[in-house]
Amino acid sequence: MDISISVVSHGQIVWVAELLQDLEMHCAASRFELILTLNRDETIPFSLAQFSYPVTLLKNERVLGFAANHNQAFRRAVGRYFCVINPDIRLVNNPFIELFACLSEFSAGVAAPLVLGETGEPEDSARRFPSPLSILRKACGKGLPSDYVFGNAAFHPDWVAGMFMLFPRRVFTQVGGFDEHYYLYYEDVDICARLRLLGHEVVVCPSATVVHHAQRHSHRSLWYLRWHLQSMLRFFLSPVYRRISARRAP
Repeated sequence: MDISISVVSHGQIVWVAELLQDLEMHCAASRFELILTLNRDETIPFSLAQFSYPVTLLKNERVLGFAANHNQAFRRAVGRYFCVINPDIRLVNNPFIELFACLSEFSAGVAAPLVLGETGEPEDSARRFPSPLSILRKACGKGLPSDYVFGNAAFHPDWVAGMFMLFPRRVFTQVGGFDEHYYLYYEDVDICARLRLLGHEVVVCPSATVVHHAQRHSHRSLWYLRWHLQSMLRFFLSPVYRRISARRAP
């Protein structure tokens, strides 16, 4: 098995069904398994046997965070690569062929596609590591430019968003997976920082594209905003942030 894909549903099974159909339609050339975690009790409106690839179903007895869910899936995974995909991602082609090429060419620890919004514009899914000052500037200003200019060539951002991340299995094992102290948000920032501290590159491959139907829960829900702020504070107070900041200091 080449790839183990982890998808977690939080009452999003309708979106999951569309993503699984996308994988069936576009990714037949790739050998993969899918590990589907139901983080909340919900009815599955399709048969797992209808797909040409194997699907393993996990049902949580209690609600877990992003990191814990995907680490749990990794313990069941058998693929040489481990891929995390959010339910609200849509595929327009097979992104794995180009992502494998990027991982191989740059000996990277994680690869991500170019993420497009529903209107076809690139999303701000590859960024520089945040700092308290950059967060303050973002909070005070609107329409700030993206940290990186997206072109046709692969590039190395500080971190990529957790909506779609492809890891070599050995690297995910080496880094210890996602930090489960983060319940939601900043798990992706943290794991990319730890990968860089271990000497691994982060790469975005613009020749691989996916579409994101963004929900922006933290912009509308006080609960999600609270988790976002808690995770942000945890990251800024962490040894990982101190070490990555010291490494980048002039």
